[in-house]
Amino acid sequence: MNKAEMLLAAPELLVLVMACVVMCVDVFLREERRGIIHMLAVLTLVFAAIITLRQDAGIPSKEVEYAFNGVFVRDYMGDLLKLFAYGTLALVFTYSKAFLRNNNLFRADFYTLSLFSLLGAMLMISGNSLIMVYLGLELTSLASYALVAFNRDSRDGSEAAMKYFVLGSMASGLLLYGMSMIYGATGTLALPDIAEALATSGTDNLVLVFGMVFLVVGIAFKLGVVPFHMWVPDVYQGAPLAATLFISTVPKLAAFAMAYRLLVSGMAPLHGDWLQMLAFLSVASIIIGNLAAIMQTNIRRMLAYSTISHMGFVLLGMLPGTATGYGASLFYIIVYALMSAAAFGMLILLSGKGHDVQDLDDLKGLNRHNGWFAAIMAMVMFSMAGVPPLVGFFAKWLVIEAVLQAGLTWVAITAVVFSVIGAFYYLRVVKIMYFDEAPGEAVHDGPVDFTAAISLNGLLMLALGLFSGGLITLCVTSFTA
Repeated sequence: MNKAEMLLAAPELLVLVMACVVMCVDVFLREERRGIIHMLAVLTLVFAAIITLRQDAGIPSKEVEYAFNGVFVRDYMGDLLKLFAYGTLALVFTYSKAFLRNNNLFRADFYTLSLFSLLGAMLMISGNSLIMVYLGLELTSLASYALVAFNRDSRDGSEAAMKYFVLGSMASGLLLYGMSMIYGATGTLALPDIAEALATSGTDNLVLVFGMVFLVVGIAFKLGVVPFHMWVPDVYQGAPLAATLFISTVPKLAAFAMAYRLLVSGMAPLHGDWLQMLAFLSVASIIIGNLAAIMQTNIRRMLAYSTISHMGFVLLGMLPGTATGYGASLFYIIVYALMSAAAFGMLILLSGKGHDVQDLDDLKGLNRHNGWFAAIMAMVMFSMAGVPPLVGFFAKWLVIEAVLQAGLTWVAITAVVFSVIGAFYYLRVVKIMYFDEAPGEAVHDGPVDFTAAISLNGLLMLALGLFSGGLITLCVTSFTA
């Protein structure tokens, strides 16, 4: 390891060191001074963002650089995903602070686990070999399992964590099995070398095809798409809201990066084979996710099934195998992370001391209690439904356009039809907030930093919709540079 390689991985090293520092500092702090932990965690994200941008004065580098014998890569897409991972995690910390205090969970554990999970996500994003991607995945997953069980007094949380751990371990095993098959067939762990070996020796190898199938299964589980989605509603419902908020944001960005690295960087010559699998997974996810969400009365389960549908859209963009399609998927996953952060942030705001928002009825009459928060939640719901001019509309539009350009008309029509059907449950939330009578006289309010963050988060849905060109260009350029 030389100095240049250490500089290349400086954001990862910073997050690693600060995760350890946060864990140690907590030992010496009195309870009333634990705000310092929150400050340290947020500062870590700020400095990680500065270091990531260090060479380009605000614009991610177009030059691809490698380190540690080529297992680590720094490229345009990786920088963009990492920057949004820092941003969404900063929102997670801001929204979670009040929740953790209200539920006597304000300890360093949450911040340490989140930072370690972020580190795993960064390794997945920059992974250029099967080993690096797998190590990043395991680090992210293990920290996420612990976050779901973070509230040790919660029976629902422990049950959700157990389900998540068992199913996640099985998926990791399948993924590792697939990686071992690919290594056996190609004789290398480096993703570019795997692609070169496939292009040279051909793809007519049964072991290779089975290996690819196991890879797709592992990716499908981490994204939470059908038929590997059963853990998503249970975990979203049972985990503490702060953990649900985290799981729905940063790991999703990393899962997209893993899918791209493994399938496109490593298995591009097998595009015709994994395309068919992704087409089935994406269409099934959009159909089942939307239909199941309509039947939910629990808002956390509704958002979980909504997530399954959104992940189907993310996979849709990968079907054409073009830079435009990958850019559309990248744009979609970034937009989804921001929308999900705002939605779960609002649920945290509505949750009182010792009470987590669970049912749709908990949102009754929100407009009468606080019109501004109701407006923000309405913007988030409209954006998720794909109503113009909010950013969710442009995310869906880009994906559909890429699919149509690839000649997959039936896939595009199915996605549009079920997207329209799915708009029902988002509009139902708006109707409950604006037209149903509230059962009590509760006044919802939050700390200044929380209110500022969720206001900015909500307004981004509109701002990114009206001025989406810049971000779309960045996303598409990530795959053409």
